[in-house]
Amino acid sequence: MIREFFLGFIKIHILHHATERPVYGLWLIEELSRHGYQLSPGTLYPILHSLEKEKYLKCHQKTIEGKKRKYYKITPKGKKALIETKEKIKELINEIIT
Repeated sequence: MIREFFLGFIKIHILHHATERPVYGLWLIEELSRHGYQLSPGTLYPILHSLEKEKYLKCHQKTIEGKKRKYYKITPKGKKALIETKEKIKELINEIIT
C-alpha cells in the first residue's frame, strides 16, 4: 500500500518538474533522490512510459555528446491533471494538518 502512495507522489513530482522544463531519466532519479525516493532506472522508466502512454507527458529524443537522451515534457492533459491534483493535495493537507 505504501509503495502505491509513493508511486503517486513520484508521478506528481515528475509532472511538476516537467512543467518547469523538459526532463530526462537520470536527472529525475537525482532530483527524486533529493526528496528521499531511491529509484532505479527499472522503476522510473516504466513510470515515464505509462505517463507518456496516458498522454500526460510527451517524449522527444536529442543526441547529447553522442548519446541519445529522451526528454519528457508535460502535455495539456498532464497540466490539467496536475492542477486538479494540487487542489486535492491542498484540501488533504488542510484536513489532516488542522
